[in-house]
Amino acid sequence: MESNVNFDYLKYLSASSDKKAILNELMNAYGKDVWNYAYSITRKWDQADDITQEVFIKVYRNLSTFRSESSVKTWLLAITRNMTLDYRKSAFYRKVTLVDFIASRGEYEQAAASTEHEVLSKMALNEMWDMVLKLPVKYREVLILYAHHQLSMKEMAEVLGVSEGTIKSRLFHARGKISKMKESRSLGSDG
Repeated sequence: MESNVNFDYLKYLSASSDKKAILNELMNAYGKDVWNYAYSITRKWDQADDITQEVFIKVYRNLSTFRSESSVKTWLLAITRNMTLDYRKSAFYRKVTLVDFIASRGEYEQAAASTEHEVLSKMALNEMWDMVLKLPVKYREVLILYAHHQLSMKEMAEVLGVSEGTIKSRLFHARGKISKMKESRSLGSDG
């Protein structure tokens, strides 16, 4: 849901502006969107937390660079995507992912379910969310930006750094993949 807060004044920022107050307003208005988008790409709560924190640190440092060429939400989601991609490229991410993979193959996998795991399991009960999370990132991103964040084709193109034609193509293919998953699940439950 789009916030009613008007951030037009961002383009008039000066050195004397109260950046902390502005950052606080941005975090209140868009913090959940930033976290949800980071989570939708990483599928890990702790990484989404880290990325969200890094996004708002970067925003704080770069408030004066905001140009009203796009909406504040589009600007924040573009920063989130870039931070997430950078995070995924980092050696730390690769190491944690490898450790997670090895641990999941270990004999102690069923030892004790954490609260975090229980929450994620409950989220996975939502069939559509579960299917969306199974899509490759490029298709998952466009569906989430379109359906959850309600961005226009132009805004999605800005966030993802691709053409509007590419966005339309990815949406088409993502919807097709979801349809095939639904069909597969219904055939599986009938048989």
